[in-house]
Amino acid sequence: MCLLEADDHLVQRHLFRREQENYRFIFQTLQFLLRFTLFIHQSSTMVLEATMICIDNSEWMRNGDYAPTRFQAQADAVNLICGAKTQSNPENTVGVLTMAGKGVRVLVTPTTDLGKILACMHGLEIGGEMNLAAGIQVAQLALKHRQNKKQQQRIIVFAGGPVRYDKKVLEMIGKKLKKNSVALDVVNFGEEDEAKTEKLEALVAAVNNNDSSHIVHVPAGSNALSDVLLSTPIFTGDGEGGSGFAAAAAAAAAGGVSGFDFGVDPNLDPELALALRVSMEEERARQEAAAKKAADDSSKQGKEGESTSQDATMSENVGASASESENKKDDLMDDENALLQQALAMSMDDPAATVTTRDTDMSEAAADDQDLALALQYSMQEDAKDQSDMSKLLADQSFVSSILTNLPGVDPNDPSVKDLLASMQNQPEKKEDDDKAPKEDDK
Repeated sequence: MCLLEADDHLVQRHLFRREQENYRFIFQTLQFLLRFTLFIHQSSTMVLEATMICIDNSEWMRNGDYAPTRFQAQADAVNLICGAKTQSNPENTVGVLTMAGKGVRVLVTPTTDLGKILACMHGLEIGGEMNLAAGIQVAQLALKHRQNKKQQQRIIVFAGGPVRYDKKVLEMIGKKLKKNSVALDVVNFGEEDEAKTEKLEALVAAVNNNDSSHIVHVPAGSNALSDVLLSTPIFTGDGEGGSGFAAAAAAAAAGGVSGFDFGVDPNLDPELALALRVSMEEERARQEAAAKKAADDSSKQGKEGESTSQDATMSENVGASASESENKKDDLMDDENALLQQALAMSMDDPAATVTTRDTDMSEAAADDQDLALALQYSMQEDAKDQSDMSKLLADQSFVSSILTNLPGVDPNDPSVKDLLASMQNQPEKKEDDDKAPKEDDK
């Protein structure tokens, strides 16, 4: 029974895995079909276009009412438009020309190389007046000689300076562009003049065909020129097809203006968004590890410094305690020496002086009582006898040396002890001489 239950369990697991594989295959197939449908829709709606951008590099571009300057704000907007056009369709081409200076000059003919387009914007000279009519005509001529004739034609004009041409001349240029199926977008910024605005609107109205041409007025303010253009028909276009895709690509090129992480829409390129997110997480983890390592190293160095200071403090304390113990030992030795010297000095006291002192103390009492006087005389004789015996013992050098050797903490060879013994030996001799002197005087 156990074997049959185990076999049934294995069969059920195998069937469950087969069902999972089937569902996974169906899901992948549906996902592929959805992506293929979106690709076909985008391919059918993406606009194949050749664009010429006319830049205003006149003297009026030096003003700073647009941060940081009019010319720099215009250059940022041009870079944004070039990126949007080239990313919306791989076959789109973009060219750039200048309308001021010594004359109209084509910097880059229509090309798909975005790097070449962006490089031509560096080192441009500012000067002269804007020649709007000549710039539009040269741009039309460059588009006429494009390589892919299936591309639609579009001219984008940045007009920052004043317009010197009459309204009728501009209308004639607009009608010619309309005849050749060329769309026109105008960005009006910089000099604020009613005549300028009227002329540019008349030009766009003459070119416009099925709402394919637009004009945008950008007043001076805190917002950047490129940020304002993101929400204009120059990027959004007529519908949600190629121009809408170009707006998203331009927002990504602007560095996250669209609100997506890392400036990439995950719906358009999920693999790139995932790769950027993983790379950012790895970099963040690496930075956190480096910061943690630096903090650990600093804490270790701090602990080593504290241990070194503690060792130095302990060594100082040990040295201080050692010096204190040595000082205490010296003090004890000095006290012992002082006591020894005091004892020796007491033993060297003159017995005659003691007797004299006792006689003076007891003279009054002896005068009153004869028995007391006899007792005092007897005691004085006994003391004198004892002192003489003691002086004889101290005179014996071997006896004194043996006694001093047995005493704790006394060194018989110490010079001070030897001096005391010598003085004690000289006292009995001096006393004998003193005793002989009175006897000779009595004779």
